Parts: sequence; C-alpha cells; structure tokens
Amino acid sequence: MLTCKEQVARSSDYLDGQLTFRERLLVRHHLMFCPNCRRFIRQMRLMQATLRILPDDPVKDVDALAQRLAAERLKDQKGGE
Repeated sequence: MLTCKEQVARSSDYLDGQLTFRERLLVRHHLMFCPNCRRFIRQMRLMQATLRILPDDPVKDVDALAQRLAAERLKDQKGGE
C-alpha cells in the first residue's frame, strides 16, 4: 500500500489520467482506506475545476466572478457527496 506521501506525489498524475493501470490501482486502494487523502483529492479536483472556469482575460466585475465560483463550489460539493 502507498504511504500518504507517495499518494500526494502521484495525485496530479492520477487526476490527469497519466498513471499506469497498476499505479491507478495502488492509488485507489490507498484512497479506500485513507480519509485524509480522499479529502486531498477532492480539494485538488475542486482546484482544477476552479482553474478551468476562470476566464483567460482579466475580469472587470470581480464580485460576479466570486459569486459564480462560490455557486460552482456548492454545486460540486452537492454532486460529490
């Protein structure tokens, strides 16, 4: 079984689908038994989703963007649980 440190080191590759089948199994096995690493992966997924929806150009209405990001976060939390 992977240690938490090994899990964290593989997290980006895991989320990007860049691990071998064996490595994915090791990661998933660790996640089954480690609530802290599951929480870490959820946070990384949220960060990736947030970065994907950020606009490329500078935003004039920062408050509207903050509200949109908060709404997306709530939607992701409700869908992931």
